[in-house]
Amino acid sequence: MSKRIELDIVGMTCGNCVRHVTEALEAQPGIKSVKVELESGKATIEAEASVVPEHLLETVEDTGYMARMAEA
Repeated sequence: MSKRIELDIVGMTCGNCVRHVTEALEAQPGIKSVKVELESGKATIEAEASVVPEHLLETVEDTGYMARMAEA
């Protein structure tokens, strides 16, 4: 079983920022796919049900960007 997690990411300014965030999220256990969009500042993550969204927020913040759960 998988779930979709959407994050708002603040502070990305270029393609390298997107790559940095994408690679950091992809490296986390239980992640199936990651799509990060520079223009919207959103990350869409397909993950196993066991993945804790707060851990993904911490991962993004560890890369130097601000993150929060996207509004539904």
